[in-house]
Amino acid sequence: MKEKFVPEYSGSLRNHMITVPEIIDTCGGIRIFGKLIKSLVFSTDIAIIRNTNADAVIAVYPFTPQPIISHALIMAADIPVFCGIGGGTTTGKRVLHLASDAEFQGAFGVVLNAPTADATIEGVREAIDIPIVITVVSEYDDIVARVSAGATILNVSAAGKTPWLVASIREKFPDIAIVATGGPTDEAIAETISAGANAITWTPPTNGEIFKDMMERYRVQSREKSGK
Repeated sequence: MKEKFVPEYSGSLRNHMITVPEIIDTCGGIRIFGKLIKSLVFSTDIAIIRNTNADAVIAVYPFTPQPIISHALIMAADIPVFCGIGGGTTTGKRVLHLASDAEFQGAFGVVLNAPTADATIEGVREAIDIPIVITVVSEYDDIVARVSAGATILNVSAAGKTPWLVASIREKFPDIAIVATGGPTDEAIAETISAGANAITWTPPTNGEIFKDMMERYRVQSREKSGK
């Protein structure tokens, strides 16, 4: 079958945007509200979110979730946002309020941390209609209980054991939606996809790392311009 020709335009001002690894496009994706999502950029940096070609954002951070942060991210992003609403340190009714607020603001889904109680997942499921993403960090997590409580998508993040854990889950739950951390290389991402991940979360370079390369390029240009 002849490969389809896809015209492309990047402009002169946004042609250095952050692009996710092309290998991620080989996964099947997860279709949510009609949108096919294969890549999720792991970031809360609005500048990066506005300058990436990822399909969606997974916005979780190691602090108590605050609605003002979710609001800012959803308002600024031009792609779907999955908002972290706690579940570890932040528990109980506060999680339910955060879930409802995220849905009202336009979040595509909410993300709960691994320690979240099943009862909390049940409460969130009753409160919102958007997907619930529950983080899975080890083989000791009770997937059956998570799914029964109302989790829609599993977010597998088990460091070097991620591909193995994805394969283990996929064998037992052939139809469950799985998002997984892909790792730093194309080979690691390919291994995770082959194991059964439907979509991949990808950590972009930081502003500092991008600026480092840019400033070095500017220094070279400056030396060349001066003739020294």
